[in-house]
Amino acid sequence: MLPSRRLGRRALIGAGFAASVAGLAGCGDDAAPASGAGPSASAGAADDPVAAEVVADTGGVAGLNPSGSAAAADGQILGAPYSAKLVDTMRHYLVPTAENPKHPGYAGAVVLVNVGGKVTTHAAVGDALHWGAGPVELPAKSRVAMRPDSIFDVASVTKVYTTILALQQADRGRLDLAAPVSQYLPAFTGPGKAAVTVQMLLTHTSGLPVGPSIPETSKKPDVAARWEYIVSTPLAAGVAPGSLFRYTSLGLLLTQQILEKLTGKPLEQQVKTELTGPLGLRDTGFKPLGWLSAADRAARLVATDARTSRGLLRGTVHDDICNVLGGVAGSAGMFTTAADLSVLGLMLLGGGQYNGKRILSEATVRNALTNKNSGLPATDVDRPDRSSTHGIGLEIDQPWFMGRLAGSGAYGHTGFTGCELVVEPKRRLVLVLLTNRAHPNWSWANPDPTRVAIANVLADAV
Repeated sequence: MLPSRRLGRRALIGAGFAASVAGLAGCGDDAAPASGAGPSASAGAADDPVAAEVVADTGGVAGLNPSGSAAAADGQILGAPYSAKLVDTMRHYLVPTAENPKHPGYAGAVVLVNVGGKVTTHAAVGDALHWGAGPVELPAKSRVAMRPDSIFDVASVTKVYTTILALQQADRGRLDLAAPVSQYLPAFTGPGKAAVTVQMLLTHTSGLPVGPSIPETSKKPDVAARWEYIVSTPLAAGVAPGSLFRYTSLGLLLTQQILEKLTGKPLEQQVKTELTGPLGLRDTGFKPLGWLSAADRAARLVATDARTSRGLLRGTVHDDICNVLGGVAGSAGMFTTAADLSVLGLMLLGGGQYNGKRILSEATVRNALTNKNSGLPATDVDRPDRSSTHGIGLEIDQPWFMGRLAGSGAYGHTGFTGCELVVEPKRRLVLVLLTNRAHPNWSWANPDPTRVAIANVLADAV
């Protein structure tokens, strides 16, 4: 069982709400050193109808928090009546529960809630690093406490970034979502594949299998050969394009290939120039060991698996396909913080604009958030109650992770490592929940009960 740990340490200067935190044990830890620069420069100050401006000399995202308010000394923001309940709910899963009696749900977690453009809750519990390779439980002095600004491998939430890049190209008239994939990738050939459109890749209705074979992809001699193998993947037997929703990483991997051919730039560079740079996201990018300072690598990186052939994974992507592709993939590989990820939700909630920066047109956002799979059956072995309801690159009204926030046009995405983004437009609510449920072993716990429990607290309170 995991002991209760301090909530977090980094001071967020000038951010947050005045909050009483006396009832939460362990909130008074010393502040950690200031963050180093991330993969892109901070956005300049600008007025924003969605979120008021704050500039913090320790880093962070301009426009995320209301100005003139105070945060707790350890970076926690606990400014809503439901904040304590959210923290209590997160703590509940730090130890085994009746629904998961053998293992904790995770070693640590971070939650961020933004309502009406203001951060009402930003809290951390547990550990970012609790287990060493083996896995072996580390002594208390060797563990790393979770912080509000901890940096997570968000796995399939990466698909949201890739989708936004694709929608930008559609906005610019360079990508036709209704066109066949083969128009952009001539090597995408085989029975039935001529009928697969770009939009089908993003709505998971292409007829492709769940993902490429990890052993077969890995045995190819280099990254170029691995990509050739992925593009050559045949459709699943007996499935016609456009006839079935089946969640697949292949769709976003192929979207990456399309984007790289269209722009002549690797996906990693596109993310920097089109998203993290304009949005001022300092702590978002692929392969964080290359852009984080040594101090931040030690204090802020969140561990995932601790029993793989690669040893403990901390700052190295968890997803095996992304790993053999060099750490950058359209389907996985992004590392980010709760604050940075919330900006994507705020941008979508703002109709494609955030902090004075137009990322997508309003029409494109509206189209992306419209269900494209009406009437289609869905298949998911792990989640048999999952529906086919899906926009372009975003899940819509899915109770299995949105709980009672689903049902009114809520949208978002999850990641295998235990992460999620949920936007509920009627409440003007953005929820980011980041957990390290894959640490030290992803099979120890199902992340969905935590997701639903946190969403339900908000659904009942906001």
